[in-house]
Amino acid sequence: MRADWRLAAVAAGLGALAVALGAFGAHGLESAVSPERLETWRTGAQYHLVHALAAIVGFGLAATRSASAARWAGRLFLAGVVLFSGSLYALVLLDLPVLGAVAPLGGLSFMGGWAALAVALWRQGAPG
Repeated sequence: MRADWRLAAVAAGLGALAVALGAFGAHGLESAVSPERLETWRTGAQYHLVHALAAIVGFGLAATRSASAARWAGRLFLAGVVLFSGSLYALVLLDLPVLGAVAPLGGLSFMGGWAALAVALWRQGAPG
């Protein structure tokens, strides 16, 4: 149970990082990259923040009832942040379009996380 709260704290830290990276994109990259690359950065930051919050929910549920599905949701959301947002950030900073090929793996992680969270929430409402 304790590990789930630690992972929720990691997810909260990822939320803070998402805000910082979003600000960096808006202020530090504005004149350094093309508008298309800046939009890619914004997409990465937006998905990063949303899924950091979703991971907190997943790990929070797991900590309260030791729900395996909730734990998996949190893990998949964190993996999605690294794979999806991380690949978009790297694509913009390194100007390597091939890194965009990693983003769909992160998208699959996000989808799996949402499915696992749906299962966890369904089970939370189940009696017993």
